[in-house]
Amino acid sequence: MTETVRYEQQDAVAIISLDRPDSLNGFTDALRADLHNALQRAGNDAAVRAVVLTGEGRCFSAGADLKAGFDNVGGVEGQLQDEYRPTLEAIAEMPKPVIAAVNGFAAGIGLSYALQCDLVVMADEAFLLSPFTTISLVPDGGANWMLVRHLGYHRAYQLSIESTRIPASKCVELGLANRTAPAETLLADAVAWGNELAKRAPLSLAATKKAMRVAMDADWGAAYDLEAKLQGELLASDDAREGVDAFFEKRAPEFKGT
Repeated sequence: MTETVRYEQQDAVAIISLDRPDSLNGFTDALRADLHNALQRAGNDAAVRAVVLTGEGRCFSAGADLKAGFDNVGGVEGQLQDEYRPTLEAIAEMPKPVIAAVNGFAAGIGLSYALQCDLVVMADEAFLLSPFTTISLVPDGGANWMLVRHLGYHRAYQLSIESTRIPASKCVELGLANRTAPAETLLADAVAWGNELAKRAPLSLAATKKAMRVAMDADWGAAYDLEAKLQGELLASDDAREGVDAFFEKRAPEFKGT
């Protein structure tokens, strides 16, 4: 697609690959812009029902490319708000499951992108790392919010300030990842998972993603109200009728996203 991001499609799955392997897929202005465009493309393509986000070369991403500096007029704060945030929000707001396929390691804001995805599969020898205290910075890209919600305050704070490598198996144990896979089959496994999800009702996947992301911040009543509203909308869909018909006819449903 571009010099910094590769975009391809296998069946119903879009594969978006950070493609700066010589720089450990470090984020630059171009990479942030290209990634945002790729996510928008996948989100707007009706033929795409799931997305896999991964990195070329030895790792998912080592985080921000510090050699690139902070050219944004607002400095690092401006970059985080104007360039990183739209791509991270694109993952959260896309009405399709996004699977992070973490090869090697995801560090710094690379960790934030991995955790922002809806599902995470990691290579057996991969790890996550929040290295910010080693260079006198604070975790960013929403990492504080995500780590505290996944791990609780005490564990999240310890892993961050001690810059502890969290191996793949531990990530699964802690709920930071869903599963592991051999490095040599990581991408294929992630794509296969995406194609399995693509067989499910896309409206249901989108509504469940919306409801659960809202539930992370909402109280029980607000979450319940949203569930009821979404359920009413889904029940009126063609796909809901198809799902019920397929159930009684003992056949696989054919969902169209309508």
